[in-house]
Amino acid sequence: MNARLRETLWVVAIAAALLAIVSQLGNDYYLRIAFTMCVYFICALGMNVLVGFAGLKSLGQAGLFAAGAYAAALFTSRWDFDPWLSFALAAVVAGGFGVLIALPSLRVKGPYLAMVTLAFGVVVEKIISEWTDVLGGAQGLYGIKPLTWNGAPLSSTQWVVFGILLGAVTHLLLRNLLRGRFGRALLSLSADEIASSSVGVRVYRAKVLAFTVAAVTCGMAGAMVAQQNQYINSDFITFHLSIFILLLVMFGGAGTVAGPLVGAVSLTLIDVLLARWPAAQHFVYGALLLFALYAMPGGVMGSVNQWLGKRSSTKARALAPSASVDLMFNSDGSGEMLSVNKICKAYGGVKTAQSVSFTLQRGHVHALIGPNGAGKTTMINMLTGIVAPDSGSICFEGREMAGLPVHATCIAGLGRTFQNLRLFGDLSVLDNVKLGRHARMKNGFLSSLLGLPSTYREEAVASERAFVLLQMVGLDHLADSPAGSLPYGLQRRVELARALATDPHLLLLDEPAAGLNPQETAELGDLLVRISRMGLTILMVEHHMDMVMRVSDHVIVLDYGVKIAEGTPAQIQSNNTVIEAYLGTDAHEAVAA
Repeated sequence: MNARLRETLWVVAIAAALLAIVSQLGNDYYLRIAFTMCVYFICALGMNVLVGFAGLKSLGQAGLFAAGAYAAALFTSRWDFDPWLSFALAAVVAGGFGVLIALPSLRVKGPYLAMVTLAFGVVVEKIISEWTDVLGGAQGLYGIKPLTWNGAPLSSTQWVVFGILLGAVTHLLLRNLLRGRFGRALLSLSADEIASSSVGVRVYRAKVLAFTVAAVTCGMAGAMVAQQNQYINSDFITFHLSIFILLLVMFGGAGTVAGPLVGAVSLTLIDVLLARWPAAQHFVYGALLLFALYAMPGGVMGSVNQWLGKRSSTKARALAPSASVDLMFNSDGSGEMLSVNKICKAYGGVKTAQSVSFTLQRGHVHALIGPNGAGKTTMINMLTGIVAPDSGSICFEGREMAGLPVHATCIAGLGRTFQNLRLFGDLSVLDNVKLGRHARMKNGFLSSLLGLPSTYREEAVASERAFVLLQMVGLDHLADSPAGSLPYGLQRRVELARALATDPHLLLLDEPAAGLNPQETAELGDLLVRISRMGLTILMVEHHMDMVMRVSDHVIVLDYGVKIAEGTPAQIQSNNTVIEAYLGTDAHEAVAA
């Protein structure tokens, strides 16, 4: 039995047990508590996507809760829509507001993002209080039509049953989404956005997706409250609610499977216990939030999982690579692959590229060398879209690349590694490499959300390809290990395998041997030769001259942003200008020394 099916059966079993318990409850007070738990659980499920996976903090969820609640209220009480249709439309309206928040909010990061979302929540709260002609203000909106069953409004028990079923379905749908391509993409955002975009993840779009999912669930929760009460007013929408929704996830365990449920149940019970002392509520919630942030950053379930030693990763032993996996890369004949023409880049008075031009030939190993500060890494960053050139052109396989975003350069066929390691340390080695397949996978949002067979097939292909690449770099036995736990030299190989997983036409390596010992450097050189023979064109920035001269077909030399030489390794070794640039003296003195 695979893990997905096992988890589905657990969810069904838990939901069935809860339904059995609820059917025996006759006390409206207890049913009200259970309904509140369901509402908060649904809020927490979406918020877990935003906070636990994408790593984005929002303090404006009360505004999205209000969008769903007031949309359902207006659709039913003012425009006489069907209650079930109104509930669905309320979720859509809240999702639209989520997109509107995300578009400007994601121009900023960290605490500034929290402040922007907080401002949205305050604005919505003010609008609800002041726009009395439409939203009723403190008086509120009455006559909201509740959901019905067989023509009759849902009873208290039926509302809880509906909440449990909706929560279970929402959990399973988001499980489908987060356990594959989109979940890995969101996790990569919280770890390193530059590395994420370098493997083809559309960073901005992924963030908007996370905001929208959180908005839709909050909108559903708001609509449930409005239609169950048949009344809504400004008292329901407070800053306290935004803090509480964030606390649900932070306290329960952001990024964990059971965290939203634990947070919803425990904090609802705490809220009930504190109902007699409303003045103490804000103090207790503030204290719990600080406790969750500092003493228990992984939340309750994060701490439990750590204590149990559990790790979520794809089990490599379940993979059996078939002979059909082809490790040959794109090698469409010979000739020119990339042409750089008069590229210029300056940071103030520092010119890191001064009218640099060169070409790369298909199937060759090219080296870009030069003293420290020569502009080598800047050149790699311009080729891959991280840095935009001030002028000049970059033509790759007949397409102009200058100014393209990073993810677009990856999709076009430019794979890369970084001078300073940019791995997703908390993810497994295998998941790091599977992230390289992100832009090559064809399953979209809906197919992933619904868990269609095409999604499983894409995941299987990505896993197989990633595992074969790990075999090639000698790390298949470490596929389940967290990438951040590996020795530095092995982490370099993981990053190389991830870059190869993007199916590049041109592989850009920024100091791949940095920090490696002589034996590891020699092994890396042999590996690069093997990769080149598989049809892949390589451009590497490297300071290990012995490896450069051994594996390169063509060498380009930069000094202070200027190309001073290019040619075969033998030509570069005997070039007086290159010797002078490296040693600070002329060739005759260097030979004498």
